[in-house]
Amino acid sequence: MVFMGDRATLLKTGRFVQRRVHRPDSVMNAAFGGAAAESNKTAESDEAAGIAEIAGITATSGVTATSGIIGTTKTAETAGCAATVESAESAEGAESAGATGSAEAIEAAEGSMAQGAQETQEARESPESAESEERHRRAADAGDTTSMSVLGALLLRRGDLDGAEPYLRAATADGDRAAANNLGVLLYQRGYIDDAAGWWRIAAVAGSAAAAHALGRHYRERGDEPGAEYWLRQSAEQGHALGAYALADLLEHRSDVGAERWLRAAAEQGHREAAYRLARMLDRSAADDPHDAFGRPGLGPGPGPDPRSGSGAAADRAGATGRFAGRRTDGPVAGPTTGRVGEAEQWYRQAAARGHGRAALQLGAILEQRGEPKEAGRWYLISAKAGEARAACALGFLLRDAGDEESAAVWWLRAAQEGDGNAANALGALHAARGEQQTAERWYRAAMDAGDVNGAYNLALLCTAQDRTHQAEQWYRRAAYAGHREAANALAVLLLQAGDPTGAEPWFSKAAEAGSVDAAFNLGILYAGRDEDRMALVWYERAAAAGHTEAALQVGMALLHRGEEQEAERHLRCAAGGGSAEAAFRLAGVLDARQPPPGPPALGEPMPEKTECEEWYERAAEQGHRRAQVRVGMLAAARGDVDSAARWYREAAEAGSCNGAFNLGLLLAREGSEREAALWWSRAANDGHGRAALRLALLAARRGELAEGQRWCARAVELGPAEVAERAARLREALHQELTA
Repeated sequence: MVFMGDRATLLKTGRFVQRRVHRPDSVMNAAFGGAAAESNKTAESDEAAGIAEIAGITATSGVTATSGIIGTTKTAETAGCAATVESAESAEGAESAGATGSAEAIEAAEGSMAQGAQETQEARESPESAESEERHRRAADAGDTTSMSVLGALLLRRGDLDGAEPYLRAATADGDRAAANNLGVLLYQRGYIDDAAGWWRIAAVAGSAAAAHALGRHYRERGDEPGAEYWLRQSAEQGHALGAYALADLLEHRSDVGAERWLRAAAEQGHREAAYRLARMLDRSAADDPHDAFGRPGLGPGPGPDPRSGSGAAADRAGATGRFAGRRTDGPVAGPTTGRVGEAEQWYRQAAARGHGRAALQLGAILEQRGEPKEAGRWYLISAKAGEARAACALGFLLRDAGDEESAAVWWLRAAQEGDGNAANALGALHAARGEQQTAERWYRAAMDAGDVNGAYNLALLCTAQDRTHQAEQWYRRAAYAGHREAANALAVLLLQAGDPTGAEPWFSKAAEAGSVDAAFNLGILYAGRDEDRMALVWYERAAAAGHTEAALQVGMALLHRGEEQEAERHLRCAAGGGSAEAAFRLAGVLDARQPPPGPPALGEPMPEKTECEEWYERAAEQGHRRAQVRVGMLAAARGDVDSAARWYREAAEAGSCNGAFNLGLLLAREGSEREAALWWSRAANDGHGRAALRLALLAARRGELAEGQRWCARAVELGPAEVAERAARLREALHQELTA
């Protein structure tokens, strides 16, 4: 293949010759060149040297820029020759995971491991640097190959192409491979791409890892991936960090499993972009599906009620009314939680420590998810200052959670102005909560302009809160068409409330199929309303499987109706554990039916412990479930705990329970408080409790109030049940006879 070559053959062509022994008067300068090379040896990546931007080294369009100059290394090609200086190419890490992406033309400065562009420039302008350059110039003019190569690299780095070219060509003619590489860089900058590639090929065949890397990038830009892989592999196998990174980028673009090995090799040598991409690769392999820490996984963005989605106070008023749900479903910050995340975190940390903004963002997300907000905030701050809008947004949420709303707004504003839709949503929510509806609407529109579909959803919530139903429907529809599943559910609820169940059903289905738990539950309600119980149960089960409490209750009740008690108990436990008072009551009923009724405790016998069913009854009762309160009172009374029984009966009665009022009356009558008992029985009888009416009739008869007794007997006969009606009829007849006697 034309891009491959036999190094030994090319060395014999005469293009590269044995280096001559320097004259005695140049030995001092050669030794100085060796010492300079030893002190100026730098890593061939942006991470090892920090960010040192050198004028004249620019990125080109296309895949990435292919070359540059960094550092110096000492070689000894032949015995007895003086040390030579080889300049390596600049670090141009592709920011994206694919074959294309923006280039990063980053270069290590001459001097001891430059820490930044400013420090590098100061080093160049120092008297020592000027003296060093002058010494190299004198030695180069005297014909010293090493100094010609070093001086040419220095001038090229400075952007003096005309001054650098003669020295580089002279050093190349003397067989200096670093000069050949840098001559390729110079020609590349002048636009002579093919000529540059020729010199890179010569240097690469002679063993220059830097030139092999540049040549590989050149072939990749030309679309020759086999040629690119060959030369990049040559560079990588010589331990060249940029070559390893570029090879990994090529292999990852082809989904080759070998990409991880070379990313790791580059990362271990300090290449920060390689460390970041290795961490992302480990993250992806740890999760079932790729997941960006600040992306929106799934078929649609998360629902608006989460403040991180910027829904604001209007969210709580925008859900469905009646039986249809509009519940909050806050999502996690992000990221996988199993597998190789620990190793990924270490690489994120390494890249972030070297100034990689997105690595700092990812590291902050991991720490926040772990429950370390202070440390997370530190990395978010570093990332935000590096220009990451998402980090500024995340920092705003941390500050908001810490109670510093004003500082949060500052960072949200900064992120929103840089085009972060999530931050714009957060600002909208902030202003909506303050009652500044117009400002909130402006920020929600800004979120939409930034491409965040949550903006349309939140705007619909805002309109719903202001009873602007027609506009709300428009915004819900816009968000729903963009794939926002909760907007589709809300739109369906709106249509259903407007009396259009036919129009609502497709949106419920679309939202449910996209993963909206509320929509699945609402679809179950829709089918249940049509008496299509089988389809209703299908959707209830789907919502219950996703953790919807009310859906689990509906499934449990359906299974109880079928007689599948064990399976029903499982669903009822899920619903009760999720906070459903009705589920807790029905679960207690299932457990209660399995045990014999407790008898009254014997004299001197300790009060029995509460059973599990009583604990579930109490849980429901504490949530205000009136039937549960009555049942707890009955169980307490059966245990002889009159005080507890009276408390629960009274709570139920005051909440409107007829049974609670009746039982409370019985308890008070036994305690001798017939007057108060009569008041509660009257309340129960007026609410339709037949037994309470019969008790009042008996009480009136005992007091001699025969007419009043007849009136309550008539009420008891009317209310029933049959046994009560029969007894009340007999009592009424007896009272009538006594009145007419």
